Amino acid sequence: MFNNLSDKLDKAFHVLKGHGKITEVNVAETLKEVRRALLNADVNFKIAKTFTDTVKQKALGQDVLTTLNPGQLMVKIVKDELTNLMGGETVGLNLSGAPTVILMSGLQGSGKTTFSGKLANYLKTKKTKQVLLVGCDVYRPAAINQLKVVGEQIGVEVYAEEGNNNPVEISLNALKYAKANSKNVVIIDTAGRLAVDEEMMTEISNIHKAVNPHETLFVVDSMTGQDAVNTAKAFNDILNFEGVVLTKLDGDTRGGAALSIKSVVNKPIKFIGTGEKMEAIDVFHPDRMADRILGMGDVVSLVERAQEQYDEEEARKIQKKIAKNQFGFDDFLKQIQQIKKMGNMKDLMGMIPGAGKMMKDVDIDDDAFKGIEAIIHSMTPAERSEPKVIDASRKKRIAKGSGTTIQEVNQLLKQFTQMSKMMKMMQGGGGKKMMQMMKGMGK
Repeated sequence: MFNNLSDKLDKAFHVLKGHGKITEVNVAETLKEVRRALLNADVNFKIAKTFTDTVKQKALGQDVLTTLNPGQLMVKIVKDELTNLMGGETVGLNLSGAPTVILMSGLQGSGKTTFSGKLANYLKTKKTKQVLLVGCDVYRPAAINQLKVVGEQIGVEVYAEEGNNNPVEISLNALKYAKANSKNVVIIDTAGRLAVDEEMMTEISNIHKAVNPHETLFVVDSMTGQDAVNTAKAFNDILNFEGVVLTKLDGDTRGGAALSIKSVVNKPIKFIGTGEKMEAIDVFHPDRMADRILGMGDVVSLVERAQEQYDEEEARKIQKKIAKNQFGFDDFLKQIQQIKKMGNMKDLMGMIPGAGKMMKDVDIDDDAFKGIEAIIHSMTPAERSEPKVIDASRKKRIAKGSGTTIQEVNQLLKQFTQMSKMMKMMQGGGGKKMMQMMKGMGK
């Protein structure tokens, strides 16, 4: 995400990183390029101008030209201002209600129904909440069916009323049902339209007045840029919502919505959607996003994702198996599953400082492990636990069963052997240190 903006900002700072004499003229030229980069990312013109004016004022006020590392200081000032532009601090959900009512709003196609499922899954797994999804989109034929499919996928109950076309009535009945069935969070998925219209605004306003939600979230497709910001303003004028959700940030987004929306509606971005999977949801941290935009990565979020998948008991079992030379392909398969749960590979690479820039032109398939998994699943239990028994005829059978080649099977076996040797070596003087690192970083 934000790859194009990151590249342009990097080029803008190039002159201040030891290439050429640092002068007030160079600083002004750099900020001119920064403003162009922001405009190219579809940031509002007034916001872009105010941003660069503020950066220039702070840069000159902090004597950037006379410091030993003027480029680094300029990057820090821009990073701080980007953080402020996107809200400054992380703002969480208000979950104080009994039950807490969350009303989802937005245009059709913004990813509202999918995100409702992601939020339900997030609250269920990370906040241990009993969640009820409510289908109030009575106009789009497949909307309620889609919500039911999502609910079944994540194990969350969906409340819907077949044949009832009154979303206000459905919402109120859902609240009664939630209280009677000990649900402590109710997420109401409302209807969207292809554009803002009076009928749509009246309907969602009526739902809002009837249920009096603790949180009203506006879901916006980040790929629509400045149009998304204008739509957010129209919704906020009617609903006075508590926060914004940016979806499809894993796509080729220019970043204008993320950088402009807080300034226009003065409401925080609370969540971002980073993929198709139900786990692809992140709390929005302005400072971390600013780091990623400037190519500094986001190690904190990477570690947090790893820790969520870390199982201390499982790690101890793995350690014992490594010590006894019993680490097999079943154990390796479990490690792959943990990595996959952390998110799509390109997004994870973008969190490593410098890696996102190096990998920007590399197409990382989200199913990068599919071939490896197919090979392992084609092995017998004995072959998985003791790879040494795999001879030429077994390799031929495994390749045929997994739809791969014998060369690919040989490559996996070779890499697995090398990895096992390395892990065994770490069991000596570096074993404890390795386990401490695994405990601290999730693997």
